[in-house]
Amino acid sequence: MTGTSASARDGRPDDADVIVVGAGPGGSATAYHLAQAGLSVLLLEKTAFPREKVCGDGLTPRAVKSLISMGVDVSESAGWIRNKGLRIYGGGVRLEIPWPELASFPNFGLVRPRLDLDHILVQQAVKAGAQLHESTTVTAPLIDERTDRVIGVQTKDGRTFRAPLTVAADGVSGRMALALGISRRADRPMGVAARRYFTSPRTNDDHLESWLELRGPKGELLPGYGWVFGVGDGTSNIGLGLLNTTHAFANTDYRVLLDAWLASTPPEWQFTEEFATGPVRSGALPMGFNRTPHYGRGLLLVGDAGGAVNPFNGEGIAYAMESGELAAEVVAQALARPDDANRERALAAYPERMKQAYGGYYTLGRWFVGAIGHPQVMRLATQHGLKRPTLMRFTMKLLANLTDPQGGDAMDRVINAMTRMAPAA
Repeated sequence: MTGTSASARDGRPDDADVIVVGAGPGGSATAYHLAQAGLSVLLLEKTAFPREKVCGDGLTPRAVKSLISMGVDVSESAGWIRNKGLRIYGGGVRLEIPWPELASFPNFGLVRPRLDLDHILVQQAVKAGAQLHESTTVTAPLIDERTDRVIGVQTKDGRTFRAPLTVAADGVSGRMALALGISRRADRPMGVAARRYFTSPRTNDDHLESWLELRGPKGELLPGYGWVFGVGDGTSNIGLGLLNTTHAFANTDYRVLLDAWLASTPPEWQFTEEFATGPVRSGALPMGFNRTPHYGRGLLLVGDAGGAVNPFNGEGIAYAMESGELAAEVVAQALARPDDANRERALAAYPERMKQAYGGYYTLGRWFVGAIGHPQVMRLATQHGLKRPTLMRFTMKLLANLTDPQGGDAMDRVINAMTRMAPAA
């Protein structure tokens, strides 16, 4: 089936083999890999590039691997700021943990503002053959009344685009999924992230930095962390992420919390109002598969639209790109089949593939965030865990999801066994 062949529905040619709604990392990765597979792709983005997104701008080795898979030049000469590992503050301890040496992932992370990153990724998709439509707001899926399947999308300016399959990469709002009755699951965690840029001498830091002692209005430890990521352009990205797994979440003003935390940092770092380069911006973090099923009626959910943010650490970019690549692989296989029944059988594997990739791990993550929602657990972790470097190396591997699936060291084998044993719900 191709974008130039006549549609079996009504004789009208489809506009593409696949429509991808949203050109963030997940949508661009999906479009890139679909185009690489020889499919015609429409990539629809409501804004125009370059554009900002709320994010810490830090990329773990997991995300770096996906960038390399898309053919992105991740060298320092191309403007990327490379980092060696994670620096953690908490319980009076300062600990530096290098990224692990693995066969499956590179041993370095990166920093790049989303203003640049998303533009780079969408350009890669276009170079691969995807057709980008900027400033195109999708308002609703187009439903075939006979089959009750999504056969395209409608846009705010009155246009209609048609394709046999649609990928929703429209972020936490999940408008496409909601239109099909796929609502957010209340039994899965949600987070909020807030960040601000400051001119700072910390701009060229060679580690991603996490601060684990965020305190609520009553002085209680909160489930979350603050970050300091040097951007390399004279500024640093400073922010925090909080989880909704504590009663204090609803009563916490994250902007006030951010200001209070920054007031405790050394004045020479310049994390004060006079050195701020813009306002505080915030966004939601949909975690642990909080919107399912990931496929139904001709629509696949990718990245934040499917709640694919890692509940352990709030990382979303890597999982958006990975789920996009996985969706593209499933779609390419499906569209190569000669009849509808076989195509649907292939497409039905997508939710199962997602569960296989992340289900058990995300279950562990949900248990973890439920535990740290109790202040006494957070207190125990920060006061005692950080003083044990071996335990923290294990914890970093677990939280960042960085293990070798085959072989690896003893830590890898333990983490992999835990993931396999956890139910992939």
